[in-house]
Formats: sequence, structure tokens, C-alpha cells
Amino acid sequence: MNRITELGRRMGQGLQKLTLKVINLYHPQTWKEKGLMWSAGLLLVTLIIIGIVLAMIWSREPEPFDVRANALEMLNGDETRVVTGATTVTTTIRLADTLLDKPGGYLSNDVTPPSIFLDNIPNWEFGVILQIRDFSRALRNDFSRSQSQSKEDNDLMKAEPLFNFDTYSWMFPPTEREYRKGVQFLQGYLQRLTDPEQPEAQFYARADNLRDWLHVVEKRLGSLSQRLSASVGQERVNTDLAGDSAATQSTNTSANLYVKTPWMEIDDVFYESRGSTWALLHLMKAIEIDFEQVLAKKNARASLKHIIRELEGAQESLFSPVILNGSGFGLVANHSLVMASYISRANAAVIDLRNLLEQG
Repeated sequence: MNRITELGRRMGQGLQKLTLKVINLYHPQTWKEKGLMWSAGLLLVTLIIIGIVLAMIWSREPEPFDVRANALEMLNGDETRVVTGATTVTTTIRLADTLLDKPGGYLSNDVTPPSIFLDNIPNWEFGVILQIRDFSRALRNDFSRSQSQSKEDNDLMKAEPLFNFDTYSWMFPPTEREYRKGVQFLQGYLQRLTDPEQPEAQFYARADNLRDWLHVVEKRLGSLSQRLSASVGQERVNTDLAGDSAATQSTNTSANLYVKTPWMEIDDVFYESRGSTWALLHLMKAIEIDFEQVLAKKNARASLKHIIRELEGAQESLFSPVILNGSGFGLVANHSLVMASYISRANAAVIDLRNLLEQG
């Protein structure tokens, strides 16, 4: 009898709990809380999807452009204003504008999602800005001056340090603001360069000026080639002091060096190389136009064409979703070594071109 009573009591308690759960389930407050949870979850999923879509769009590299058509467009279609140097200067301006105005804008200094999670395009941007810095310095020190004792151009003197501003500053001031100021000074120089009534602004297309800039390009490409090749790890002979028996260095180093790019930096070096070669490709095409007579006199057109061809090869479409790092002749591709091959051949052609320009 006691067992039956206890069983009945437990069944009554269970029924009471079930009834309370049913009441709570259909209580308006419960539905309100569940609705808020569902809404918050749906909003979160929506934001994640939007972030992924934006990340995919912003991670696309800008397409190449026609440097001659770009020069005419910036000069309002007036061919009489396409003077010596105009194509090269307008190309430099377009490179900087693309850096700032491409989909997503300038991403290197972003501190918010989704761009804070992206690293390919920021490294691409760094490669582009390095070439802009090098060329703006060459404009200031070489191309715009007739000799070492000549006066610097005021606009170029102000533009060059602005492009050397910190690439990661997001406030006080943001990097974009400084780069846009640099573009404005380049536009001021271009305006005076193409105005026949302002002869103080000049662009000297001379072999020695071009040779000095190519020497900087040679070093940039050589560094990129070495860093890309180190993706698989290499033991290299130390040649730091080769060629000068009296040369010294600050600290002693081993006769053999083992060089390897860290695994997490392989894609960073690859996209920096893509950005650098993209910018350099357009500058070389502009040089082909502005230095046409110099190249013809030195019989150096073929060497410049070879540089352009190799740089175009470095911009071939990448079909892999990730940068692969196969070991040399292994089964898996090594995208860094392919890029290094194009850059090494371009660098060899730059050396040939520089040697031709040195000849009489």
C-alpha cells in the first residue's frame, strides 16, 4: 500500500513539472526571449556571410591598365600635353590611386573585420608602395633635375616623404591621408610639367637617370628573388665580402648560411612580390614610351621588352586557393619558386639593360 502511495506521489510531481514546462513554453516572456536569441543568431550569421563575401571581393588583385590611355585620360585627352615624362608621372599617380581606391580601399591599416583578418592584399599593397617610394625618390633626385647641383622641384620634394609614411597608421593621421597628399603634389608637378608656360618643371629622359633608377630596381628584384627561393630552405655560400680583399663587416658570420623563409610568411612574401611586380610592370611600360629615343639610341628596346614580358608572366592568374610550398621537385607545386623564376629572369634583363645604357 505504501509503495502505491509513493508511486502516485511521484507521478503527481512529474505531471506537475510537465504542466509547468508546458505553461512556460507558451508563456509570452519565454517566446520573447527565444525570439531575441533567434534574432541575435540570425544577425550574427548574416554578418559572417557579409564579411566572407566582402573578404572575397576585397582580396581580388586590381587588373592591369593601359599606361598610354591613362595618360590621355588624366590630361583630358589633349595629346599636346603628353610631353616627355607625362606618361611616367601619370602612371605613378594611377598606381597610388589604385592603392587607395580599389575595392575595400587601403587595407593595411584597418583594425576592423573583415579586413583585419586579411593579409594577402595588405602584403600586395606593401609591394606596390615600395615601388612608388623608389620611383618618387628617383623623380625627386634624378628625373626632374638636370645635374647634381640643380634645384629640387618643390612638389616632388614634398611628395616623396609623404609616400614614406608609416603603412600601418590608422589614426593621427591615417596613412591614406598622407598618401593622398603625396598624390596631390604629384598632380601639381604634372600640371606644371605639361604647361609650356612653366618651364621650371622638367623631366629629363636621359640614360644616366634611367640607369640610376634601374640600379634600385635591380636590388629590389634581387631581394624578392632570394626571399622567394628560400621558401624550401637553402644552404648558401656566404658571398657578403666577395670581390674585395680589403672589405670588412661589423660581425663575423659563417662561411655557409642556411636560409629559409618561415612557413607563416611564405604567402606574405609571395603577395608582396605580386604587388611589386604589378607596379613595376606599369612603370616599365611608361618608361618604354618616355625613354623611346634613349632606348633606340642604345639599341636597348629588346632588353626592356624582355623585362616587361617576364613581369607579365609574374602576373599570371593564380588558380590555387592557397599558396602551395612544395619541396623543389616534389609532387606539390611551389608557387614561390615559380614567382622567383620570373623575377630572376626580369632582374637579369634589368642588369643587361643597365649595362647597355652605360655604353656609349
